[in-house]
Amino acid sequence: MNFPTIPESKRIEMLHPPEGCVRMILDTDTYNEIDDQFAVVHALLSRDQLNVEAIYAAPFHNNHSKDAEDGMEKSYDEILRLLTFLNVESKGIAYRGSTEFLSNVDSPIASDVTTDLIERALSNSNEPLYVVAIGAITNVASAILIEPEIIKNIVVVWLGGNPLYWSHTREFNLAQDVLGARVVLDSGVPFVHLPARGVVSHLLTTVSEMERYVQGRGKVGDYLVEIFKDYHKDHYAWSKVIWDISATAYLINSSWVPTEIVHSPILTDSLTWSFDNSRHLMRVATGVNRDAIFRDLFEKLEKSS
Repeated sequence: MNFPTIPESKRIEMLHPPEGCVRMILDTDTYNEIDDQFAVVHALLSRDQLNVEAIYAAPFHNNHSKDAEDGMEKSYDEILRLLTFLNVESKGIAYRGSTEFLSNVDSPIASDVTTDLIERALSNSNEPLYVVAIGAITNVASAILIEPEIIKNIVVVWLGGNPLYWSHTREFNLAQDVLGARVVLDSGVPFVHLPARGVVSHLLTTVSEMERYVQGRGKVGDYLVEIFKDYHKDHYAWSKVIWDISATAYLINSSWVPTEIVHSPILTDSLTWSFDNSRHLMRVATGVNRDAIFRDLFEKLEKSS
């Protein structure tokens, strides 16, 4: 795989924490669980801080889908449902993505998403386009393989895998498309890694908090509470992590998701991290300010209702 060379000084400049209202797209396996829905809502309620140009449906395969294509289609439908609740027109913002996971670097998977992402990335090189991926990273990897030049104009923010010190990185988003993850990590694209276990896993909330701050905040608030409660039958002493709002939070206020610059790891076939300090640099999250992030979400739901 041959990718354009980005000078390290330019990469570091692009990895500077975002400031002001930034251009972004959200790539999401929206129907996979329940946390993506919160991230979609958080992004769309933050449009004075985030210029949400598009929302992409990502593939997934688990007990909620027959296969990767079915997962992508269900995610697309869920995006449309959320847009309806928020009275946002879907035309020109919602796009279908890959119908399968990446299996060969010589055969990237073209889709409406890859066409749109490449066009947006190449249309404006004056400011970076933040590609916020909160599912399998198939769509992003395929776009990079189809048009490698886009790595010069985008910053990929991805929730996937575990921390670099973890004994393994067998996490759902990464494990769904290992080759796609490897393509993005090896491409040299400016990359912000949001690890799952021990980092964004601190974004826990409860039924009582949902009922107090989300219930009754419009159709979308009631829907979020409904899917939250339906996720688990026994609510006694139960909490649920809403992983994906870490990604939107990083763009809104990077101090809520502290990060550091490190060398990009190597993803091994055994799904562990290996290290080579001659590799390009990336940014990795080391923690989250759980209270500030949920406060921001709750306040925006309150104002929108």
